[in-house]
Amino acid sequence: MRGSKVIACAMLIVLSTSPLFAAEKKRPPAKREMLACRLGTEDRHARIAVVLVGGKMNEFAYYSKWKPRTCSIYLQRNDAHSRWKDSGAITTVSLEKGAFLIEHKPGVYHLIFRDVDRERYCGMDGTINGSLTIRKGNQSCQLEGIMEEGTPLGQAYVQMQEPPALLQEAEAAAAAGSQPDNTPGGQTAQAPADCAAQSQGC
Repeated sequence: MRGSKVIACAMLIVLSTSPLFAAEKKRPPAKREMLACRLGTEDRHARIAVVLVGGKMNEFAYYSKWKPRTCSIYLQRNDAHSRWKDSGAITTVSLEKGAFLIEHKPGVYHLIFRDVDRERYCGMDGTINGSLTIRKGNQSCQLEGIMEEGTPLGQAYVQMQEPPALLQEAEAAAAAGSQPDNTPGGQTAQAPADCAAQSQGC
């Protein structure tokens, strides 16, 4: 029995001092990047900011404005409101009602909205469907379907809200011509409570 313990200890010492083990311990943390894009006018537009960790989307903030209505969505891996599942280049983000499908390609990130609950995020009936594409180095988004009219103006809440903090951070950095804190330990500002809780509209 004692001999087995000695052998096990010897093996641990050998492994801990091997070049492979040392390289694993010194492997740098995954790179963190932030991208943002926008499409539309001041009174009617959609915009998004995403955080990439190791090339994979780790969080995103979406905001749309169809004056006087607004819609705000902020989701992050391991939060209490969504479940993230990776399958190769595809990430599925499941919500209580609806889901996002994220397709990762080199320098291109395509988000598909699938029956996302408009009441929770926009304060009006119906669901959000369509897609949004963001590209590295391009500040203009590509949209399909997301901004289509859903509820007549008089039937929607009209109280407006500010864009999620992540989106404001990314746009401020872009305006300054620099990237925000992309170090692995950098902190990302949290978004405010969802618009349904504040009785705010899309």
